[in-house]
Parts: sequence; C-alpha cells; structure tokens
Amino acid sequence: MKISTKGRYALRMLIDLATHPTDEFVALKTIAERQEISKKYLEQIVPILNRTDLLITNRGFQGGYRLGRSADKISVGEILRLTEGDLAPVACISGGTVNCDRSIDCPTLPIWQGLDKVINEYLDGITLQDIIDQAPDHSNDYVI
Repeated sequence: MKISTKGRYALRMLIDLATHPTDEFVALKTIAERQEISKKYLEQIVPILNRTDLLITNRGFQGGYRLGRSADKISVGEILRLTEGDLAPVACISGGTVNCDRSIDCPTLPIWQGLDKVINEYLDGITLQDIIDQAPDHSNDYVI
C-alpha cells in the first residue's frame, strides 16, 4: 500500500488547522504557505474533505477553513479512507468483503485479512491530537 500525495497533503492540511486552533477561518493561502504545498493542489483536496464534517468552510470576506470536529475526534484512518479510498492491501478484500472466486481455497487470504485489520486499527487509533502531542516542541529553541 502506498499513500498518495493527496492523502499526505490532506493529513498535513488538517494537522495544520489543528495545530493553529482558532474560532476564525484560515485562508487556504495561509495553510499552503505554512505547509509549503501548492494552493492549487489543496483546492483539489478541499472538496473531498468538505463532503464530511471534518472541515467547515466559509466563503467570502474573511472566509477560509477550520476543523469541523476537535482534533481528538479525527483519525488518520478516516482522513486516508476519504482521500485514498479503501486501504485494503490487496484488491480481493477491498471494501471489507472478499471479492474472489477462489477465496474458499485461498491459503493467503488470512494473511491479507490480518494485514488489513492491522492497517485499519493502527490508522484509526491515531488522531490529529495524538500527532500534535507527539510532535517535538520547538518553542524553546533559540539561535545565538
């Protein structure tokens, strides 16, 4: 399994919003600059995130984006499933069901099901808040 740029950038965008919590909306340009991501690329990701309650959008003057839920209620798994689709390691178990005529006799099926379970449990067990809490604190860094 390989996570695409779309998935990685969506995660970075939401972490950025969680790291800079405010009641005000944050302009996409600001997020793009802080994350060093193309604003155009983020514009392609926003509609995907906007279909859920992960992101609240406000148009017009002082418009922008903010998290729709608290950072401790948004999992990495949820974000990646939105942007990547299914996280299944092989196509035959995509969508949570076995899609193979050979599944009854397949000796490797339990391996793929186990890997799928580990991937999903791991990613669902990490929230945006967990990522923020584990990030190194550079607030006391200084240069002479």
